[in-house]
This record gives sequence, C-alpha cells and structure tokens, in this order.
Amino acid sequence: MVTSAAQTTPDTTVEVNGRTYAAPKRPTVVIVVDGFDPAYLEHGFANGTLPTMKSFLEHGFVGIADCSMPSTTNTNNTSIVTGVPPAVHGINGNYYLDPETGREIMITDAARLRCGTVLGALSRAGVQTAVVTAKDKLLKVLAYKMSGINFSSEHAHAANLADNGIENVEELVGRPQPDQYSADLSLFVFDAGVKLMSSVRPDLMYLSTSDYVQHKHGPGEPEADAYHHAVDTRIAELIALGATVAVTADHGMNDKSAADGTPNVVYLEDELNSRFGAGAVRVICPIADPFVRHHGALGSFVRVHLRKPGNIWAMMAFTRTLPGIELVLDKQQVCDQFDLPLDREGDFATFSDRNTVVGARREDHDLSQLAGHRLRSHGGLGEQKVPFLLSRPLNAAYRQRAKDVPLHNYDIFDFALNGVE
Repeated sequence: MVTSAAQTTPDTTVEVNGRTYAAPKRPTVVIVVDGFDPAYLEHGFANGTLPTMKSFLEHGFVGIADCSMPSTTNTNNTSIVTGVPPAVHGINGNYYLDPETGREIMITDAARLRCGTVLGALSRAGVQTAVVTAKDKLLKVLAYKMSGINFSSEHAHAANLADNGIENVEELVGRPQPDQYSADLSLFVFDAGVKLMSSVRPDLMYLSTSDYVQHKHGPGEPEADAYHHAVDTRIAELIALGATVAVTADHGMNDKSAADGTPNVVYLEDELNSRFGAGAVRVICPIADPFVRHHGALGSFVRVHLRKPGNIWAMMAFTRTLPGIELVLDKQQVCDQFDLPLDREGDFATFSDRNTVVGARREDHDLSQLAGHRLRSHGGLGEQKVPFLLSRPLNAAYRQRAKDVPLHNYDIFDFALNGVE
C-alpha cells in the first residue's frame, strides 16, 4: 500500500540551486548504478550483456561524464540530486573530522546539506516522486524535504506510510529484504522501481544502488556480467512501461592490488607520524561508510589534518615522494580545482593513483574480510569518469551542449528533464 500525490501539470518548472527544471512530460527514472565504471559499459557493449543500454547509441544518448571529487557515494549522490558540486551542497565525503570538536563523524543524515534538491523541489510543486536506494545511509539526503515514496532495500521491512509513504515493500517486490552484502540488495531496488512504475506510476523516480559487485568483480568476470545484464534487463522493463530512463554512476572502480593479489596501500598517517613525530597528523578517509567489508575503508583520496604545529609544506613534499601517490594539494588548491567547500577540507589532500589506495593507520583498516578477492576501490582521479546515458534522443540545444561543455554526473536531471525530445 502506498500514498499518492496529485499529478502535476506538464508546464510546471522549479528553480533549484540556480538551475531550472521542467516537470517530466512522461514518467522519468534517473538511475545511479554505484561503481559503474565505463569499463563495464564498454565490455557489456562488446560482449552483448548490455543490449538495452547499447541501443541508446542509436535511439538515445551515450556519453562519459566526470563525477565530483572525492569519487565517493555520498558526495556524488548528493551532487546528482542537487545538480551542483560539493562547494555548494557541502557533502564532501562519507566520513569527516569536525574541526570544532575534533570528532570523527559518519554521514548518515542531511545535517551537513547546505541546499535543496531537485527531487524535493519538484515534489513540492506537485510532481509525484519516488526514491528507492540500496543503502539506507543515503535516504535522508536523497529524500530531503521531499513528499512521496522513499525507502531503502536495506531497511525495506521497516518502511511505513508515515515515514516512507509506503508499507509492505517486501510484499510489493515479492521477496524478503536482501542481505546488505549481496548483489540482490541492488536488484531489489530495480524490482521495486519496476513494481512502482507499473502500479503507482510516479512522475519522477530515483533509483540508487550498491557497489557490492563492482568492489568484488572486474569487467568480464562472470559475476559482473550477470549483475550488469540483470540491471540492463530491468532498465528495459522500465522503458517498456513508458518511462524515459537516464543512467549515470557516482564513481568508477579500479583494481588496487599487486600482481600477487596483495593490496597496494600507503598508510599515510603512519608514514607522516613516523617522519614528523607521533601525533603530528590525523588522516581521514572519506570513503569510510557502514559498508566497509569489501574495501576496508581504503580509497584513493584522503584528507590530512595537522594535530600540532608543523611544517605543512615539508609534509606535503614528503607525501609526494611516497610510491603510488599521484597528487598532493593544500586546502585552497583542492577546493579551487575540484569545487569543494573550503571550511570542510583538511589542511591538505592526497590522491593515490588508479592502482593504489591510501589509508590512515594500518590498525584502522581491516582487510581480512576480502575473503581472497583482490582489493577494488575508488575515491581518486582514476575513478572520476562515469557513464552518462539517456534512453531518448537529446533535443538540438542539448546535443550541442553535450559537444561543447564537459559533462558532469550532476547534469543528469537537467538532461533528463529539459534535454530529451
């Protein structure tokens, strides 16, 4: 059972964070396939496992966009639903150090969000809106000030009319809530989306998945092929129900292991404290979240906070000498280059290369649960490129824009609502 909202008029528009968005002329579904590196797309086009998405080459639009940095889940889902970079919306990771209290905090709500969302604004304008996400940690941001259906597959059993606009989700989907560490956590999202589109038929729906599969399996592995083919099949079902479908990703994914299978890790806090004195710095890994089993809270971007007076330039110079380190920028530089909020950055930022992860202290990272799998992760520049797909062709203005201006994943609502024929 679900609640319903009054249908909007086709000429409704809203302004959100300096952009104007039109209410959808037909049901529209924006999908964020977590960890959907372009390599999976290219492989799926070549081996036939992504026939629906490949058809967009002829009947829609296929491009590659940049995600926001760091290339992490919270940062990019927030960028996508707000249509702006972190400098505006304020969410610059999954995990952060509060400079006022010195406390390390996991982001599980919208407390740090600094602006409104496209979904919230359109729902308040009368657009019937739905959000289904794999990870419950995202729900409070994605459904911020939004009226309509919203729930996670992680907590599907607990969805209720008062809080989520829907109840009996497991009955709707036809199976129990999946384990959080499973491919089915994401497929449950798609199956719920198909059921909602065939029953409630929301005007605008946002589906966001987990990257459990991509952390474990690279392009061409049977498990990755099977999962992405299942995603492609559900996209076909949504299109058959009359929806315009837009697909992007929050970040890419890369193998971060040596030839012998051992992870390529730089424990930066250990290195800096060993060189500059115990307790000199605290390194924060913004990739850390409640789903750490498959990556051990190790990614390719960290923030370094000085804990006592020290020579930051010497620390940065030393960090650049460490193997696998690609880029080291001070606070102002990283904010200017990657549109990040100045008041929420560390004293300097460190990026490792596409084959290396950078962590804090060795004791902070448990890799025992990789269970024999190679470490695959994200967070850095090597995971910045993501697919940007639409099931319908672009109008002339947006075709030209796609040629002239670099795409970002946070342009996807603009293109889906304003740019399709």
